Amino acid sequence: MIEKIDKRDRARLFRTRLAEALTREGLSQTALARRIGVDRSTVSQLLGGAGARLPNAQVVGECAAVLGVSADWLLGLTDRPETAAVILAQSLTLTKARRSHADDQIFRWHEEAEGYKIRHVPTRLPDLLKTREMLEWEYAPHVGRSIDQAVAASEDRLDWARRTQSDYEIAMPLFELYSFARGEGYYASLPADIRRAQAEFLAEMAEQLYPRLRLTLFDARQLYSAPVTIFGPLLSVIYIGQSYMVFRDRERIGALTDHFDHLVREAHVTAREFPSHLRALIGG
Repeated sequence: MIEKIDKRDRARLFRTRLAEALTREGLSQTALARRIGVDRSTVSQLLGGAGARLPNAQVVGECAAVLGVSADWLLGLTDRPETAAVILAQSLTLTKARRSHADDQIFRWHEEAEGYKIRHVPTRLPDLLKTREMLEWEYAPHVGRSIDQAVAASEDRLDWARRTQSDYEIAMPLFELYSFARGEGYYASLPADIRRAQAEFLAEMAEQLYPRLRLTLFDARQLYSAPVTIFGPLLSVIYIGQSYMVFRDRERIGALTDHFDHLVREAHVTAREFPSHLRALIGG
């Protein structure tokens, strides 16, 4: 809802913001007058006038177009100076994705959202909680940099997770953990000793870092989720293969947050049950 303000205050705000935009663009009053097709005296009145009088819509629109801001911002109807086209372009971007999720871009997003709750549906097991041997088996054929660098990056992420004030919640489909524990499908060529060590490490981390780190399992026969990470209220990222689809608008972040929270509410294995459930699977 738009806050109703006094006409004099709105006119004063218009003058302040017009002057601010002029300074930012490095334009003189004469240059602005020439570009919007009015006399310089008209611009002087816009900037130095008094009272509650505002210019007509044509002049406001021309000023906004020349200065690269929105007319709504000049008139105090929004606090965002960007035009609607710019806001829309910024709300959805595509960012190049590495084969390994333990990359610099992901880490920058984590740092940006430090202090907020991070919600994550991984593509497989969460990279943050993989052993060195697991990472070597999985990523050695694919990563562009050396496997040692990729492993070190993943270890840095886990160290960050231990130190940060962010809560971290991970939701995974039941079948992913079952396939891993049984060495089936994607994990068919993963040696049994690496699987057992990875399972125990994952269970230990789930115990040691609880409740700041919580892992839950949902039934993919009832629910589906694409790989997604939601960085608090700041942004949400959907992994689509070679790229990350990044949303920064409140509506889409809210919708994906609601989606994730539904996965957790409907979980078949809760965060408290996760370690014992995993150990039972790997030992069975």
